[in-house]
Amino acid sequence: MKYSSQMVAKPYFIFALILLAGEIVFGLSMGVQYLYGDFLFPAIPFNVLRMVHTNLLIVLLLFGFMGATYYLIPEESERELWSPMLAKITFWVFAAAGVVTILGYLLVPYATLSASLANSFWPTMGREFLEQPTLTKVGIVVVVLSYILNVTMTVIKGRKTTISVILLTGLFGLAFFFLFAFYVPTNLAMDKFFWWFVVHLWVEGTWELILGALLAFVLIKTTGVDREHIDKWLYLIIAMTLISGLAGTGHHFFYIGTPGYWLWIGSIASAAEPIPFFLMILFAYNMAKNRRIQHDNKIALTWAKGTAVMGFLGAGVWGFLHTLAPVNFYTHGTQLTAAHGHLAFFGAYVMICFTMISYAMPILRGRPHGNGPKSQKVELTSFWMMVIGMIGLTLALTVAGIMQIEMQRLPDAAHAMGFMETQAAISSVYAVRLGFGVMVLLGLLTYFYSFFVKEEKVVA
Repeated sequence: MKYSSQMVAKPYFIFALILLAGEIVFGLSMGVQYLYGDFLFPAIPFNVLRMVHTNLLIVLLLFGFMGATYYLIPEESERELWSPMLAKITFWVFAAAGVVTILGYLLVPYATLSASLANSFWPTMGREFLEQPTLTKVGIVVVVLSYILNVTMTVIKGRKTTISVILLTGLFGLAFFFLFAFYVPTNLAMDKFFWWFVVHLWVEGTWELILGALLAFVLIKTTGVDREHIDKWLYLIIAMTLISGLAGTGHHFFYIGTPGYWLWIGSIASAAEPIPFFLMILFAYNMAKNRRIQHDNKIALTWAKGTAVMGFLGAGVWGFLHTLAPVNFYTHGTQLTAAHGHLAFFGAYVMICFTMISYAMPILRGRPHGNGPKSQKVELTSFWMMVIGMIGLTLALTVAGIMQIEMQRLPDAAHAMGFMETQAAISSVYAVRLGFGVMVLLGLLTYFYSFFVKEEKVVA
């Protein structure tokens, strides 16, 4: 490591991976409940499994981003982190709050949890992805503000780069848009309108800035390409992200009681949203092609290129499949939406966390040139297991979604099948989805195993 304070990133990375394992296990449990409705019932009903599954996803990504930032910023700023102690305290506070919240979901009925906490004083609970109790939301604000203060002070006192400025912009946007989680209008249409200010403008706005900055950092380190060349690509990608992503919020405003002009704004802007992800593919492969060094950590570059490709497929291609208003009229809320969500979150955000961990963790463990060949070979196996598993899972959900649309949405009221009848008809597809989900979990376990692979000693 160039700076000793980078070591604070290590617990964030480890905890993010642990949370990912938990998130996958809860997802698989949901997959089993799709086939056998009484599985784990009444101990853990489906709605609780889903709540824990999605909340773990959000929290693990935040831990991954925080760890990546604490590793990246000292090198970009060419100085030690402003307060390593604050970063350590933030980790333990956030980890403890997250564990207590998840245990609350699992052990206490949600209505009881809501009544016993501050939700009656300031109602914020009950919204998808934002189910956290009001006190937990306040804790998240405190943690994120401490995190941003630490990063900002480090940047202010050190070197300013395009990567650090774009990363900071994304972090400030993340903090600002989360404040809409505290605003819950009584009107349902207004509620959904502002709810998307958090959900959409995180994942298709500010998080993409964070993604771009992290991807650029790893590409600089693993290819040795001039920073000026990477900066030009980064500016172009971020510009397209902001232009398409902000107005693209409109594709969530279809048919919820908002004015009809959102059908046009959402459709046109959303059609441009795959562009920044396609540019990321060109960016990653162009940097790899023009590399000036042959870095020993080849698997980190593999993760970087994989992030660009899978992000484009999940967020770009599968997002565009049902983002136009006339198509979305039939597809919204079907398994096609779930297909897009799974591949987009994994491809864009889980994989960029793997990219940073794959590059930084060997250095944090005293291996400045990366893991050895045997370990990287095992990690490459885990890469393909998770990628193939997620693609297979996405294709299964896509088939399920198309069948659902054909049976339930396209026919008129007299001939449309009921929801439960439709679910029974596509249960075999859910079984395939579950099988690929198991492959993703096995891939993650293989990834964990790669940490412990012993290399053969070279005899001089």
